Amino acid sequence: MLEFIDSHAHYDAEQFDPDRDELLNRLHSEGVRNIVNMGCNLERSRLSVEYAEKYPFMYAAVGIHPEDVEGTPADYLDTLKKWAVLPKTVAIGEIGLDYHYEGYDPDLQKRIFKEQLDLAEQLSLPVVIHSRDATEDTMSILRERGTVNGVMHCFSGSAETAKQVLALGMNISFTGVLTFKNARKAIEALEVVPLDRLMLETDCPYMAPEPNRGKRCDSGMIVHIIEKIAEVKGVSPELVAKQTTENTLKLFWKMKG
Repeated sequence: MLEFIDSHAHYDAEQFDPDRDELLNRLHSEGVRNIVNMGCNLERSRLSVEYAEKYPFMYAAVGIHPEDVEGTPADYLDTLKKWAVLPKTVAIGEIGLDYHYEGYDPDLQKRIFKEQLDLAEQLSLPVVIHSRDATEDTMSILRERGTVNGVMHCFSGSAETAKQVLALGMNISFTGVLTFKNARKAIEALEVVPLDRLMLETDCPYMAPEPNRGKRCDSGMIVHIIEKIAEVKGVSPELVAKQTTENTLKLFWKMKG
């Protein structure tokens, strides 16, 4: 049985309300070694911390997602810091920029993104970066830092952008999109990412891989992503699971206990 870590999940989502406890405990018994639940706003960051306290195999990230920046209170950094210093909070995330939907405020997104990068640096925590339709601005902000201790999650950029992310010292993670028939761009990006810089994620309940596309995603479905990576890299699924676990533990150092 493969053992692996889901480095990016959203088990606070309402899709899991009917069976969250049963599902999580079953997944852990079926090879899901650890799960990192992401914060997207203050309430969901609070829930991430709560789940990390409840489930021994779960860890939390706390942060403000770019789509949730509107209405962020002036003292939000104080609240995040309170949670970020807890033993089972392993990262500031997910944070970044998202210009996908109309009506976004790029200046507000950039300010809150930069403030959270500063907080992570202050606390020596890694960051989990979200970037959608905002590659130029995201990379510009990250390049200002020189090096960045973190992971670019749900990577959707080109192979060239992947090289730039790697040059900053970051890891890259892919979702079930890798398994889609139209995933040529993602496969090309995967090809340039060394195995020792890869991490696994579901972004569940979204992005379910084939053959489950369109269904509610959960951490157990990572096996399909592992198989696809192994196929592209020409290595065994066992090696992919082992190396990505080591990469995740190295980045999220608090998970080592």
